Amino acid sequence: MGFSLFRRTAAAPAAAVAVKGKSRLAAGTALAALCCSLLIGFEGMRTRAYIPIPGDVPTVCVGETKGIRMGMTFTKPQCEAMLLKRLTDDFAPALERCVTRPMGDDVYAAFLSLSYNIGSAGFCRSSVARLYNAGDRRGACHAILAFDKAGGRVVPGLVRRRQAEEALCLKGI
Repeated sequence: MGFSLFRRTAAAPAAAVAVKGKSRLAAGTALAALCCSLLIGFEGMRTRAYIPIPGDVPTVCVGETKGIRMGMTFTKPQCEAMLLKRLTDDFAPALERCVTRPMGDDVYAAFLSLSYNIGSAGFCRSSVARLYNAGDRRGACHAILAFDKAGGRVVPGLVRRRQAEEALCLKGI
């Protein structure tokens, strides 16, 4: 049996908190599957390096730019593993440092998706993190909708993405 990023196991409890030095996000968990499939759905996956916008840096898989050169190619499982590594090494620890209240898996996935798109620093300074940390989950979820612009203009794809993130964040309220 081969490795599968999307192998399902029991979900973490709704109020799970990271163990010191370790992220909640781990390969083979339902949370990893949720986060990765959500991001792949929004970001798309390209297995051959490309330049997304003239003048930009080479990008591959699910928006990965670290160490990427034109001509590089990857398989779908390599792209999935690369995404999970980036999330567990960089984005999840940053999210878990700046969000001080417990998060259920749906909130975690919505926040991680937003953070992956706007950057960890941007997420940690956002009204989303501020409101959630203050105990206003509903307000935090609604605040996700404000991040629908690129270059000062509303982007229809970002509007749809933010609506989906908001709905995931509000799930269970």
